[in-house]
Amino acid sequence: MDILSLLVVVPVITVLILFFINDNQLVRIISALGIGVETILTLVITKDYVAERSAGNTAEFLFTRDLMWFKPLNIHYFVGVDGISVAMLLLTAIVLLAGIFISWNIEELTKEFFISLIILGTGVFGFFISLDLFTMFLFYEVAVIPMYLLIGIWGTGPKEYAAMKLTLMLMGASAILLVSILGIYYYSGMTFNMQEIAQMQMPIHAQRFFFPLAFVGFGVLGALFPFHIWSPDGHASAPTAVSMLHAGVLMKLGTYGAFRVAMYLMPQAANEYSTFFMGLAAIGVIYGAFGAIRQTDLKYINAYSSVSHLGLIFFGMMALNKIAYTGAVLQMISHGLMTAVFFALIGMLYGRTHTRDVRKMGGLLKILPFIAAVYVIIGLASLGLPGLSGFVAEMNIFVGAFQNPDFVHRAFSVLSVSAIVVTAVYILRVVGMMLMGPVTNDEFYKLPKAVWYERVGALLVLLPVIAIGLAPMWLTTLIQDSLGNIVEHLAAFGH
Repeated sequence: MDILSLLVVVPVITVLILFFINDNQLVRIISALGIGVETILTLVITKDYVAERSAGNTAEFLFTRDLMWFKPLNIHYFVGVDGISVAMLLLTAIVLLAGIFISWNIEELTKEFFISLIILGTGVFGFFISLDLFTMFLFYEVAVIPMYLLIGIWGTGPKEYAAMKLTLMLMGASAILLVSILGIYYYSGMTFNMQEIAQMQMPIHAQRFFFPLAFVGFGVLGALFPFHIWSPDGHASAPTAVSMLHAGVLMKLGTYGAFRVAMYLMPQAANEYSTFFMGLAAIGVIYGAFGAIRQTDLKYINAYSSVSHLGLIFFGMMALNKIAYTGAVLQMISHGLMTAVFFALIGMLYGRTHTRDVRKMGGLLKILPFIAAVYVIIGLASLGLPGLSGFVAEMNIFVGAFQNPDFVHRAFSVLSVSAIVVTAVYILRVVGMMLMGPVTNDEFYKLPKAVWYERVGALLVLLPVIAIGLAPMWLTTLIQDSLGNIVEHLAAFGH
């Protein structure tokens, strides 16, 4: 069996084993071991990928496997990876493993929770390795559907409302997405093979119709303005690990899909629609930042912050040059890591203080030094401090976007850059109110320090944020060749 298929098989085997286990502690251990093996597989894939590129292998996708699945409709099980998808696999493995540890104290329906979490992860891994549109869509649905159960059963607050709102929005987006995939299939000679479709160049009238359907279909999951309205409630009601996976990984299916499917397969339409969607993205960047500054609930602050940072990804895509593309991919990784840590810390704080209202906290740096220190570091990364991953990603996006000489694109760039100031305000405001100053509640002195599994979960995601910020070349080198192919393709077919 090829190594990419193991990324799907290993979590499936883990789930099957969990079905026959009734001891909660053993469920946790088996889940951690299964996703630990998955993480090792992603590291091996990364090492082998780098070795193949260093040896001069110039194939667009490596480790491909193509098997006929359903001949009447020409559906294949076709998988392979380039540097971008390898980077997304690394992100998924890190966040999923951290989520397992952060969820170590789940007591209600423990086995069912971990099974649902791992099924979600299976869909994400399958999505990122798929090179057949139908297979990709299938894995997309596998990743999205467990969210309803994870929020509706293990969530907090108005969880049923949030779960239903999220599900209805994403199912509506899936319907739009399916229409676009079937349209691409029809106008590409009845094939779902993404490599073949990319070289065929669909008729321009078909691209003009199906591009916005595909971009918006994926964009809903990526919280593209104004289709983000499901996101804050979904984040606020989800349990900690689900928030981590939802914002850190699942929403990247939306940004990755918009890039890999809509833009790459319909380059002429991407060029024609770029200004419109760049404008939507710029509005989302500003709207999310100002939305966050008005919130007092930690989860809502991070949810609106995610809308802003995801808007930067779409903004970088629509700049249509290699520097901005590099920034967009880096932002996918950076935001995935940052927001996962944020939600992990919020879960730790809520579990101890039983509140997410920053107005009811204060002086926690003295009582919970580990949690507070990690929160400050990630907050600084979120506002773009040099030396952390957020700066590397945002700098590439803004420099690339400003290279467009026309006034409209540069105006959008200035508008998006201004969000940095607003981000700094709400991050520093939260740090000041929640962590600094005198302790506002004497009961806080009794709060327990972070335990081992919380520290492991937080550090698993924090360390890559620092590594990318201090030495970004290891990641940019991984994705540069793949981005070069995409830039050449868009330049060749985009006009």
